[in-house]
Amino acid sequence: MSIRTALVIGGGIAGPVAATALRKAGIEARVYEAYPGPAFNIGSALGFAPNGLAALDVIDAGDAVRKVALPITRSVMSLGHKQIEAPSPEGVEPLHVVDRSALHEVLHDTAVAQGVPFEYGKRLTGVDEHGDGVTARFADGSSATADVLIGADGIKSRVRGLIDPSAPAAEYLGMLGFGAYTRCSFEIPPETMVFAYGKNAYYLYWSMPDGGVAWGVNLPHKQYMSLTEARQVPAEQWLRILRETYADDVPGAELARNTTPEQLVSAGALHIMPPVPTWSRGRMVLVGDAVHAPSNSTGQGASLAIESAVQLARCLRDFDDPATAFATYERIRRPRVEKIAARGAKISHSKTMGPIMRRMMPIMMPLATKLMKMEETMLREQSYTIDWEAPVDIEAELAQG
Repeated sequence: MSIRTALVIGGGIAGPVAATALRKAGIEARVYEAYPGPAFNIGSALGFAPNGLAALDVIDAGDAVRKVALPITRSVMSLGHKQIEAPSPEGVEPLHVVDRSALHEVLHDTAVAQGVPFEYGKRLTGVDEHGDGVTARFADGSSATADVLIGADGIKSRVRGLIDPSAPAAEYLGMLGFGAYTRCSFEIPPETMVFAYGKNAYYLYWSMPDGGVAWGVNLPHKQYMSLTEARQVPAEQWLRILRETYADDVPGAELARNTTPEQLVSAGALHIMPPVPTWSRGRMVLVGDAVHAPSNSTGQGASLAIESAVQLARCLRDFDDPATAFATYERIRRPRVEKIAARGAKISHSKTMGPIMRRMMPIMMPLATKLMKMEETMLREQSYTIDWEAPVDIEAELAQG
């Protein structure tokens, strides 16, 4: 018996993409989101890799994202007195930076335009599996039943715990994220992103078409703070901390000084998802940050989530049995996402290094880049494409890396 219906838990990035791809595959999918409405005001900017855009092209959403994103054709690592040009693979379109709210809106609108229903205020409390389907129970007393249930409910996934109560939780990286858009007298070349290792903390910045500057902060912070907790702290207080942290950096000091409370966006704790042993059970499966959330250093978090959502839909299209579909999906996705996550973990450690290692960076970074064959690695990661029309072929998928 073929799979005809799906419940998608989570309306952020992976959820709407999975539901849209499932509709394309002929499977009726409905999205259930815990928030009372579309999440258009969460987070700041994020990097979007060419492989993510290629995956969005499968569901006809790539061009809509390109319209609201900024291409970054050059990346530079700034080590204070020295700048190192980062590898830029040829043959793929550039990295794009997109406002998270704008991305969420595009993915939501694409899904709705293609017939995907959304239900809000639906916080998952439990799941009942039965012979011919799965029923989701929500906090408002309602329920919904379908052939399969897809957990696209983010890094604190409820579905992950239902599939495996002993599943690992996300790991706090010891940093809080912030984003802002401001002005700066320091000249920044267009379409260039600078990854800056300041004296006390890491940050990154890039110029905007209107002459402004967007910048992001990874602030070392021992105390874990969720998005809600971080936003309960007045922006003025965070700005005082940021101005002290970046006081000795150029242009970090000016960026912090020029940022107003209204311009600062708190993103809360930065996480990484350790390898998840169990991706599926019975009629339930995980996708996106719920099962793989690499460090933001990779620039691949959103892109990998979108790839996995599309690949999951292909597997559910091509295999009648949920267990076979889920096993195939995991087989073709786990090696790629865990390899990229491992690379990101190494980079994240460099953001909180001590003063001695920071002084060594100008010597070590070029050598490490060469030894790790970064340009070759980036090209392999970013040239990944999904052939929607082709039947799923495990060996062909694994060959892409």
